[in-house]
Amino acid sequence: MRKKAAVQMAVDAAMTVLLMLLMAFELIGRTAHEWLGAGMFVLFIIHHILNRKWSKNLLRGKYTPFRVLQTALVLLVLLAMLGSAAGAVLISRRVFAFLPVSGGRGLGRTLHMLSSYWGFVLLALHLGVHWNSMLARAGRLCRGGSRLRGILLRVAGVCVAVYGAYAFVGRGLPSYLFLQTQFVFFNFDEPLALFFVDYLAIMGLFVWIGHYLAKAARRLEKPAGR
Repeated sequence: MRKKAAVQMAVDAAMTVLLMLLMAFELIGRTAHEWLGAGMFVLFIIHHILNRKWSKNLLRGKYTPFRVLQTALVLLVLLAMLGSAAGAVLISRRVFAFLPVSGGRGLGRTLHMLSSYWGFVLLALHLGVHWNSMLARAGRLCRGGSRLRGILLRVAGVCVAVYGAYAFVGRGLPSYLFLQTQFVFFNFDEPLALFFVDYLAIMGLFVWIGHYLAKAARRLEKPAGR
């Protein structure tokens, strides 16, 4: 069981790293982007194989508010990944160039951009929903930790979320998510490290939102007066 948990953590960590690299797109080069995207899709499949027990129980048991939230996010992430992959096949110049696909590049570019940015947001929300369990699995979260540490973690979370909101708007993600623009703009003069800092903060924002959405869903499950 411990070995499986370690493999799951390694796959999830690798997916997070690849997700950040994929968001850089033109900054890392088209060829690298395509191969990393193919690797991300493979890891996504492995992730679902490792969690196949959850999928088998999808139609069983009671759907609590938390389970509804969790399942909705999983299904939306799946749609985003499939959309991103389909768009990637249509516009690929390297990895899928051997496929007999012609035309549809405009549709593919729009589908890929839309799915990729929504996938980024949804994966971060998904990560936030499972944040406590991931921390417990990674570091055997201490029971009854100090109150000061809890306060510091909350303050740090708020700071990351605030800067993430600033970067989210500053980087123009709302326009990509709602197709207000058909192209993604990159500043090739800025340090790559700054790009990753901003996108990590944006991810942190949605992890934070997902974490508190999960807490709210859990509260709804408790009987009134408790």
